[in-house]
Amino acid sequence: MDNPDGDLTAQLLRVAERADKAAFASLFHHFAPRIRGYGLRHLGSEANALELVQETMLLVWQKARLYRPDKGAPTTWIYTVMRNQCFDMLRRRRASKEDLCAEELWPLLEFKAQEEQLSDGEGVVLTSQMAHHLATLPPTQQQVVRGIYLQELSQQELAALLGVPLGTIKSRLRLALQKLKEQVEQDHD
Repeated sequence: MDNPDGDLTAQLLRVAERADKAAFASLFHHFAPRIRGYGLRHLGSEANALELVQETMLLVWQKARLYRPDKGAPTTWIYTVMRNQCFDMLRRRRASKEDLCAEELWPLLEFKAQEEQLSDGEGVVLTSQMAHHLATLPPTQQQVVRGIYLQELSQQELAALLGVPLGTIKSRLRLALQKLKEQVEQDHD
């Protein structure tokens, strides 16, 4: 009777020890459809699923030397690489959505009547609607939004200026943008 895990172990070890392209091709052929299926379920599109296959198998090729047969089956190791890569892709997608949220939010308000512009005391012009929405945020979130978007500071610069961790700045900004987006969407409904 065949031992598929034994064959996979041998192939993965040949990739690790000798950069064996034939062994890698065999691993790719075995795992690509499984990774693609996982990607379709968790990432929601064929393009993202195929990207997950490519990224996962690239990491398998690059990191095969880290695999230890005494620690677990090759399927477990490769699926762990796949899951971690999937989480990274989801994180990047979430981060880009936050960037998009911020970039999409300001233009919605800027097209409003130009005559409603106010100065915030720092020489920056805001629409009265945006000034109103900004004023509804907690002071710490207002501070971050003003620093990032009005004073054009980087998140790192603002963290240093305020003496708080970078993660705190990111969290406050994420929460503030979420609240502002909800308010803007309510105004447009």
